[in-house]
Amino acid sequence: MKRAASFSKYIYSFLTDFLPNEKNASINTIVSYRDAFRLFFLFMQTKKSIEPTKINIENLKKDDVKAFLDWLENNRKNSIRSRNQRMAALQSFFKYVQYNLPENLFELQKILSMPSKKSKKSEISFMTIKDIKILLSQTDLNTFKGLRDGVLLTLMYDSGSRVQEIIDLMWWDIRINEKPYTIKVHGKGNKYRTIPITTDTVELLKSYKSNLFQKSNDLNKTNIPVFHNSRKSKLTRKGVSYILNKYVIMARGEENFHHKEKISCHVLRHSKAAHMLQANIPLIYIRDFLGHSSIQSTEVYAKLTDELKIKALNNVKLGIHPIPKKSWNADKELMKWLKDLC
Repeated sequence: MKRAASFSKYIYSFLTDFLPNEKNASINTIVSYRDAFRLFFLFMQTKKSIEPTKINIENLKKDDVKAFLDWLENNRKNSIRSRNQRMAALQSFFKYVQYNLPENLFELQKILSMPSKKSKKSEISFMTIKDIKILLSQTDLNTFKGLRDGVLLTLMYDSGSRVQEIIDLMWWDIRINEKPYTIKVHGKGNKYRTIPITTDTVELLKSYKSNLFQKSNDLNKTNIPVFHNSRKSKLTRKGVSYILNKYVIMARGEENFHHKEKISCHVLRHSKAAHMLQANIPLIYIRDFLGHSSIQSTEVYAKLTDELKIKALNNVKLGIHPIPKKSWNADKELMKWLKDLC
């Protein structure tokens, strides 16, 4: 019973003290870790018949964690990436716990040594500038909702921001009244970055802001999300995906729209990175623009554009064909000489 209470205490201190204060983890990271434990408790209760309050760290084994991960993949149909994220959350917790429970170090080390499951790397997809323009032109800027959607999608592409960064954007994070025009986003690893935006995007934002505050009588309020619902709450990731998909369906009806692959919010980010690279902007700048922690993450786009260049070159038909070499045994004079020699 003492151990069970300790387990609850460790989870509480891990989520409320260690992650935010010592690791400086973002709210999104903490929520993701919390959800991993909620699923782990559900697994222990339904598959092992152990209530969350009865879980004993002393009795937890590597096989329990492995069974949990298999349950996520096979029963809940989680992707390998999601499975690995849940495992990383559990391993981070057990790494934290091991210093307080040295008597369980051997079993905890076995859990910590579990490798991530390898998965196929999905190919990066990005849209052409022409397709981006067609997609953005589907929004009706003459209606308030159409204007909001147009600004949302335009800003997401123009800034190359992650969807969560756009969702978390507040009006005080936007500088559109004087140059340099920028937005300040809260990215991964609890890091902030300032991103320049184009004058076209600024004009859209000004129009949207004027309509929004006039509509809601909130002229002096900047502490509300830039993109929110009727209750002034932030849009959800699912909500943003729904908005994007609505205009993707409309764009696919256009004759000149050629992107056949799935279009997610992250495809807009990929597209911005690829277009910057095609404009000969240095990788080091693109890395800072996107908020990558390592240049290796950004180099993916360089490889992608190189592949497209090679594909384009292969499509150029020059009509040059190599002259086939004559087989040595097709030379009649040589064959006659060899026959006479024998």
